[in-house]
Amino acid sequence: MPWLLRDGEVLASLELADTRPARRRGLLRRDGIEGAMLLRPARSVHSLGMRFPLDVAWCDDDLVVLRVARLPRHRLTRPVPRAHSVLEAEAGSFARWNLTVGDQLELQD
Repeated sequence: MPWLLRDGEVLASLELADTRPARRRGLLRRDGIEGAMLLRPARSVHSLGMRFPLDVAWCDDDLVVLRVARLPRHRLTRPVPRAHSVLEAEAGSFARWNLTVGDQLELQD
């Protein structure tokens, strides 16, 4: 399982959703997630049918965080034009990780 890092520090375990079926399924029908999920390619997400609220971060091709938001259940987001991927985690995770706009993230196996 890959890991999500910032400046060499492990933030969370990471699930990759990089196929159409995996992105479509996402976090639906789950009661939560340990760690985070990276959807790519993606520019927008939704929480329709979700069982819990999300922290969402839109990232560019280099995994630099462009925008972060808390997404309540049953909502849609607008596309972020420069985004290439979207990071999702349970609401409150980004505050624990001190994740902010401009952070450079990386993946490690």
